[in-house]
Amino acid sequence: MAKRREEIISKTRDHKRPRQENTDESGHEPDEVTRSHLQSGSSSCSELTSGEVGIIESIQLKNFMCHSMLGPFPFGPNVTFVVGNNGSGKSAVLTALIVGLGGKATTTNRGSSLKAFVKDGESSADISITLRNQGREAFKPEVYGDSIIVNQHISTEGSRSYKMKSKSGTLISSKKEELVAVLDHFNIQVDNPICILTQEMSKQFLQTKNEGDKYKFFMKATHLQQMKDDYFYILKTKENTTLQIGQGAELLQVLKQQYLEKKERYKSIDFVNEMQNNLEKLKHKMAWAQVSEAEKALQPIKDGISIEEGRHDRCVQKLNEWQVKVSEAEKKYEVIRDKLEKISEETQALKPQCISLKEDVEAKRKAHNEAEALYNRSRSELKHLEKNDVQLRKRIEELKNSAEQISELEKLEKQRKITHLKEQLKMLCDQESMVSQQLDLIQQAIFKYKEEHARLKTEEDEMRQAVDAKQRQLRELRESKTNQLKRFGQHMPVFLEAIEEAYRQGRFKHKPVGPVGAFIRLKDAELALAVESCLKNLLLAFCCDNHNDERTLLTLMSRYYASGIRPQIIVNRFRNEIYDVTQRAVYHSEFPSVLTALEIDNAMVANCLIDMRKIETVLLIKNNRVARQVMQSNKPPKNCKEAFTAEGDQVFERRYYSSDNSRPKYLSKDVEAEISHVAKEIETQKARLSVFQQHLCSIDNEKRKKEDELNHRRHHQKDLQSRRGRITVDIRDLENVEEYQSVDISTLEDEAQENKNKLESVKQDVEQRKAEMDKLKIILRAAERKFEEIKEKINQVDLIAGPIKDEINQADSEVENCKHYQQHYEKKQKEHLASIKKLKELLAAKEKELEGKTAQAMEICPERIEVNRNIKSLDTEMKRLRERINSERDHHGNREEIIKQFYEAKEKYKDSESKVKNLKKFITLLEEIMSHRCHMYKKFRKSLTLRCKYNFCDFLKNRDYSGKLNIDHKNETLSIIVQPGEGDMAALHDTRSLSGGHG
Repeated sequence: MAKRREEIISKTRDHKRPRQENTDESGHEPDEVTRSHLQSGSSSCSELTSGEVGIIESIQLKNFMCHSMLGPFPFGPNVTFVVGNNGSGKSAVLTALIVGLGGKATTTNRGSSLKAFVKDGESSADISITLRNQGREAFKPEVYGDSIIVNQHISTEGSRSYKMKSKSGTLISSKKEELVAVLDHFNIQVDNPICILTQEMSKQFLQTKNEGDKYKFFMKATHLQQMKDDYFYILKTKENTTLQIGQGAELLQVLKQQYLEKKERYKSIDFVNEMQNNLEKLKHKMAWAQVSEAEKALQPIKDGISIEEGRHDRCVQKLNEWQVKVSEAEKKYEVIRDKLEKISEETQALKPQCISLKEDVEAKRKAHNEAEALYNRSRSELKHLEKNDVQLRKRIEELKNSAEQISELEKLEKQRKITHLKEQLKMLCDQESMVSQQLDLIQQAIFKYKEEHARLKTEEDEMRQAVDAKQRQLRELRESKTNQLKRFGQHMPVFLEAIEEAYRQGRFKHKPVGPVGAFIRLKDAELALAVESCLKNLLLAFCCDNHNDERTLLTLMSRYYASGIRPQIIVNRFRNEIYDVTQRAVYHSEFPSVLTALEIDNAMVANCLIDMRKIETVLLIKNNRVARQVMQSNKPPKNCKEAFTAEGDQVFERRYYSSDNSRPKYLSKDVEAEISHVAKEIETQKARLSVFQQHLCSIDNEKRKKEDELNHRRHHQKDLQSRRGRITVDIRDLENVEEYQSVDISTLEDEAQENKNKLESVKQDVEQRKAEMDKLKIILRAAERKFEEIKEKINQVDLIAGPIKDEINQADSEVENCKHYQQHYEKKQKEHLASIKKLKELLAAKEKELEGKTAQAMEICPERIEVNRNIKSLDTEMKRLRERINSERDHHGNREEIIKQFYEAKEKYKDSESKVKNLKKFITLLEEIMSHRCHMYKKFRKSLTLRCKYNFCDFLKNRDYSGKLNIDHKNETLSIIVQPGEGDMAALHDTRSLSGGHG
């Protein structure tokens, strides 16, 4: 800024446009200077630059003020007169020159803001001005060429943008700073009334009666006001700087005192420095002592590797021996097995024959038994006939000896009684038959009621269990609002605390992870039921690293869960990374897999779900119809085995299974909604249960009524049976009497003869069947002998196979035993290899640690130091030294802090001293420069005043006027006196006659 202002004062002939700055006008006005400066100033201002730069070549307007398109107007190389009727655009061209070259809207006296220049009904206005850029004073001719095109775009919001283009139309810059640089270079001052004098400004100047305003106009037009403001600004800045120098000198004394104090403290820490040096030496020793300790720690590891390698070699030797034994035992087993197979083949060859003979024996035994049965039947019949023959003979004798005769009247009376009794008996039988039918119907009805009662009772129990389950679920949901783990069961929080306690006690090698559902979160809450239907009881499962942890977990689990409802335990080696399933996972552009739909906090949980459920191959498709279309209409996506819908339905390529559940139980995020839904389900089920109980009660009442009716009918049936029995006995008694009285002796004799003939025939049958039975018995005995012989042969083969089976069992046990030892030594070999690998890894880590410590020691102390002391003693001495150093520091202060404060105080003091000296030099130089510039300003102002007076008088003389221009710089006034000439000019008696029009 100082350089810029110096150029304004010293190089007045350039007339660069100054930037406006607000300054406080204070101080006195410089005095008048001699007339000699007029000539030098006049000559310097009369030097004109070449007419090849800064000339306006043309202007073009679009939508500016009231003109849609105006121009382009070419301008002449010297003076251009713009003439035209009112409204033709003369003022628009002048206004566009001011605005287009960066002037403010208020400068034009045509509007208060830029948006006033945009034609009504249009969204923007454009101004294009072409400036000549030729000759040695051209501005960046290699960039712009012979012309510079200034384009300005004005929007209706009042904003504007610039585009600086070359003669060819190439965009060079869009910044206003570039335009300001061009205007400064060409000395174009759009806000200076000497450069651009609007009609309003000229009227204001001529019509004003205030001499002070005219003086200000003069000062502004000649840039004397800017020079005056800059001068007073520099004086004000000088006063502020002088005040700062005084404050800086006071502060410098304070800084010098602080510097001297810090310097004294700095000199008093030599003893601490010596202890610090000893501490550094101990640090060097400590570094190389740690290296020595690390080198010593390597030897036990190397010895351990040698021991493990020796054990591994012995293990390999034993393993080879047992491998040979296993091979020998297997060969022995094969030999015995071949021998047993041959015997088994013999047994198999005899078995068909044995089966055939057995079937033959059974057939012959069946035939013999049938013959024997016929024989026995015939004998029974023979005995029966013989008995009948004896009875008939006896009856005939009794009848012959009976002398009593029965009369006809008695026979008729008995017959009538029998007929009457038979009618009563028939009536009772009909009634009994009807009662039996009624009993059957009642029993059928009771049976149906019992079946219905049992079915309803089962349904009632199921509904009670469902209500109890829903109530437990509701209780768990309400408790889960304070503890999320209770969603997985009432005992889950306590069970997890028991697992944590057991883990702290060291009962687990790795802490079990579970329940699985607590470690997963859904990315999409609408898929909760689908994921639960897929994972099912796996959500309650626990993951263990090994079987020992599994057994421990089972023991803990038995305290809180019954054997049938315990959560599943999955045993899988724990890993920190999730399986890489990119090759076997399903990928679909629209639907996620279960794996991608879940956020799983634990890698082990994810791995267990991949192992147990293959969640990377299961798609989740919300819509049932779309799921069928994806899985069944076309070929399922690659690696996709099944899919689940948002309703929990399971979809395969050729099957579809509906879900039993309608709401998620474990993964739902909206607990309040679940509580409300479960509560409604409980109320619904309770209402159904009440209806069932009423129906069950009515069925029970109907069943009791039918049972009472059944008992009544049974009593009635027993009464009928009792009456029927008495009547039957009466009829039998009457018939027996009648039989005795009516039987004819001749009939009995005929019957006796017939019985005798039949008796003879049956005797012959008995003899014939006895002969057949004896014959079949002989055949049966022969078949049995053959069957026994085959059985004996099979038994002998079995006797031979028995010891061989014992041998093969023994050989098998020997093979298993050898394999057991082989596996034992294989396991030992793996353990030794693992131990060797672990020791080598440890050795490598220790060697790497040794390298690190060696490198660290080399950084601390490049030359190795042989240290005979151990780390502990060095550490003790270092602690002692640190304590002494800290004690001294507490007394004197921290050494590093003292040194730091000393150098900071020194640097601060020197810097402040240098600044104060430089400022004093600057003020002295500034006073000299300002004195010289004030003198030059006075000379320049006087020169401009004389030139203006001379030019004013010359201008009046050319128009036959006379007058005077008085400029009083002391009182800051400017007065103009104009005397009209003779003739027609005498009417012009006012300065307003000099303007282009009247106010």
